[in-house]
Amino acid sequence: MQLNDIFSSGQFGLSIEIFPPKTEKGEDALAKNLTRLVRYQPAFISCTYGAGGTTQDKTLDWCDRLQGEFKQHATAHFTCVGSTREQLIDWLNRAKDRGVQNIMALRGDAPEGQDSFQAVEGGLSYANELVTLIRDEFGDQFGIGVAGYPEKHQEAPDEETDLANLKRKVDSGADAVFTQLFFNNENFFRFRDRYQQAGITVPLIPGIMPITGFARIKRITAMCGAVFPEELYQKLEAVQEDDEAQLEIGVEHAINQCRELMEQGAPGIHFYVLNKSEACERILDALDIQPAGV
Repeated sequence: MQLNDIFSSGQFGLSIEIFPPKTEKGEDALAKNLTRLVRYQPAFISCTYGAGGTTQDKTLDWCDRLQGEFKQHATAHFTCVGSTREQLIDWLNRAKDRGVQNIMALRGDAPEGQDSFQAVEGGLSYANELVTLIRDEFGDQFGIGVAGYPEKHQEAPDEETDLANLKRKVDSGADAVFTQLFFNNENFFRFRDRYQQAGITVPLIPGIMPITGFARIKRITAMCGAVFPEELYQKLEAVQEDDEAQLEIGVEHAINQCRELMEQGAPGIHFYVLNKSEACERILDALDIQPAGV
């Protein structure tokens, strides 16, 4: 099922994002967590790959497992990093041969040791070029998702430039926009207003990362530039030695975020679960999104 089919059905588009584990122990743990998460019948599960384009093959391997073992629609993340145009086309052909129907098309981060993104000779520099490549070479054989930034991409000089870049990706053939994580819904709603005013009409799906630990979320927000509300920061800082208390605060905040987003018409929510199920399960239960068989 392609993204267009998912979001034109009128049903709420729940989706979950995972990453390929580095160890066999991590793979076993992810499989157990997926067994719990798929009970909530997500519209799809997406799989990333590592910084600098690493774990590309593992991404496809996990897409195989998602579709075969877990009977889920898989979306493969795909970036421009370290690849020529011919290598990109080859990877897309392999994805198609494995039955992948949706691609999350991203520029990707600069490889480790580089200050800024630099395309390889014969490669691509921007996500809109990647979307164009997919459409030119494969037509409508893939659904295409792209990234949006409610609080602006770190490299963009201002919000207007960032929004123009997003519109360029959509105009190149993207079917839906999935946002970077955020913790302040007002920032998302302001972004959605500007998105609509810019004439972008494809579905805009908010991305939510449940907080499960203070130290980890501090690192993540520092890397991606997401705004960390001061009140939430102080609550977590006060209990940073208590793992369960941190989880409770993070889950409660995400529940409140999701309720408001759903009430305000979000067509779906994309959960960054960090390969864990507990926080997401608690959130979905609180939102009355019942697992199958319950």
